[in-house]
Amino acid sequence: MKQKWKQLVLATAALQFAGWSYAQSGGIVRIGVNQPLTGVVAASGNFVTNGAKIAADEINARGGINGAKIELLIEDNKSNPTEAAAAAEKLIVRDKVPVLLGAWSSTYTLAVMPKLMEYKVPMLVETSSADKITTAGNPYVFRISPTNAMEAENFAQHVAPLKIRKADFLVVNNDWGRGSADAFHAMLKQKGVAIGLTQTIDAAAQDMSSQLSSIKATDSDTLFVTTAVEQLTLILKQAQALGIKRQIITLGGSQNPDQLISQAGTAANGTLHDVMFMPWFPENAPDPATAKAFIAEWKKRGLDPNGLTEGVRGYDGVRTIAAAVAAAGAADPEKIREALWKIQLTGLTGKIKFQKVGPTGKESGQSLPATYVVKIDGGKLAQITH
Repeated sequence: MKQKWKQLVLATAALQFAGWSYAQSGGIVRIGVNQPLTGVVAASGNFVTNGAKIAADEINARGGINGAKIELLIEDNKSNPTEAAAAAEKLIVRDKVPVLLGAWSSTYTLAVMPKLMEYKVPMLVETSSADKITTAGNPYVFRISPTNAMEAENFAQHVAPLKIRKADFLVVNNDWGRGSADAFHAMLKQKGVAIGLTQTIDAAAQDMSSQLSSIKATDSDTLFVTTAVEQLTLILKQAQALGIKRQIITLGGSQNPDQLISQAGTAANGTLHDVMFMPWFPENAPDPATAKAFIAEWKKRGLDPNGLTEGVRGYDGVRTIAAAVAAAGAADPEKIREALWKIQLTGLTGKIKFQKVGPTGKESGQSLPATYVVKIDGGKLAQITH
């Protein structure tokens, strides 16, 4: 019975997909948005979604995509991989979206990926950084965020100027956090840096004092931290309370330094943060005029300014998808997938042009986004350049 139901779902989906181009051409182009709107990383998911809405509204105000207006169909993956997979299947089968944006966390994205293969629908990955997302052999994945390895490679130039000799790590215990630690371990070892203690934390944990106490006892000069901003705030406060005196560098681009300044106070002072967009310095963005316009619109809508570093991902994601749909000439999954390989766009997170990564014949797309290091100094931000 289960197998027959599965065949019925697939057959129904095939009939729905066949009608996509006709039903949506010149009318509405549906884009599925799969983000954590509730749960432990809800703030980040909502920021990404708001960025996606700004992009859709801008494109629609200019006449849409070949005359068709964008409609975002937004699903809450509840900060849970099982829910992320279910949300993707609903968007594809019931809502008939020909393309997805998602799913923030690497763990959620990895859970969604089998659905992309099953239904042959592409997804623009806006945040997830685990390397295996693009090395696993899924031709329906196109990522505009940097991989852990890319972030580590970009950071390498800062190792000597920051005088990093020995480093400890405190990372969230998921694909993103563990992958970040592995990538930076490899890069730092190549630079002759010793690796000290590596501690993991649950994504929902609020008391990190045990891990931080162990780290305090080491002789490392630097602590790398990878987790979402809500936990980072707690970590910085607890590190200050324990009297930890060392260089703290956060990774992964989901830190929202403004939020750390407002919520962690003096505990954030002196910390460094590896980010993918600098709303404090829009003149240094790959497209300064668009960066300034995006920031202005974000403020006009009364959105939390702390969310700009996350919102930009949704903004670039929808703009990239729209460019692919326009090039495809139809809201058809396979045509959109083919068109994504040809896209060249200057995004606010860097140049968006997909390179092939992964097994031959099953390559995923990966662009080469920029990363930057900023420092919180006296409650203000400064860009670190060398």
